[in-house]
Amino acid sequence: MPFCATGIPPGIQRIAVEFLGAHVSTAGGVHCAPARGTAIGATAMQIFTKTPSQWKEPVLTDEVAAEFDAALQSSPIRAVVAHDSYLINLASPDTDLRARSMACFEGELHRCAMLGVPYIVTHPGNHMTGKAEGLRRNAAAYAECLERVDGPMILIETTAGSGTALGCEFTDLAALRDFIPEDLRVRVGFCADTCHLFAAGYDLRNEWDAVWEQWDETIGLQHLFCVHLNDSKTPFASRRDRHELIGEGTLGREPFRRIMTDPRFADVIKIIETPKGDDPVKTDRRMLGRLRQMSRPHQDPS
Repeated sequence: MPFCATGIPPGIQRIAVEFLGAHVSTAGGVHCAPARGTAIGATAMQIFTKTPSQWKEPVLTDEVAAEFDAALQSSPIRAVVAHDSYLINLASPDTDLRARSMACFEGELHRCAMLGVPYIVTHPGNHMTGKAEGLRRNAAAYAECLERVDGPMILIETTAGSGTALGCEFTDLAALRDFIPEDLRVRVGFCADTCHLFAAGYDLRNEWDAVWEQWDETIGLQHLFCVHLNDSKTPFASRRDRHELIGEGTLGREPFRRIMTDPRFADVIKIIETPKGDDPVKTDRRMLGRLRQMSRPHQDPS
């Protein structure tokens, strides 16, 4: 199957098309995901290619990849991103854990390449011993894995800044990309999470333009390919990653209205990771409908 069968291939100029959706389940196989995205009215989706809380590596066959591609091509899904395992810590000073994490991340890249998924969202690791050393270990691991597996682009995600987690400051993100060799850097972009940014001390509620101007100066908006749209259960600068329904947390509605109407983000993939509730399909459809209403002038989102 040709690589980048969907989404925005690296190196191709992006255009303003709606890419809005949610993280959807791959229970029953990855080929089931496009139908779940369709059911919630999505035009984009995020998936796991393996169980994120286990080290066990799944076997992905060409037949399964073909099923996924066929299901995707017959759906309205226009962009797909994957998310890596929660267990991976590429910044760890523990050589065994770092080696295991690298093998796991390499597996993530391989599966994305087989499925034609152009992007994989990845959390920076926990440095444990010191930020500077952790950033260099993390970047070196990214570079080694990218060197080994051709194709997919990594999107380094902002973090809330709990404990020794890297990535809660824009300078962390910029350093991770800068430490990667220039010939591989074209395959390194970013994913911003609204809940994480707010929890880390970036005030999207009261300083919207200032936050994104700082991002542009430090990282470059051209390197932002995905945004996770999540409200926050916890207060500003809490350093805690707790997602809430759109407009029902401490961020409120205004930041989401801004991101849905700001032309700088028109062609950025937007994914919700909000609580699913008792009826995941109904809840996700409602959240995506709310965001679409926010993109229209003079609407009062329900």
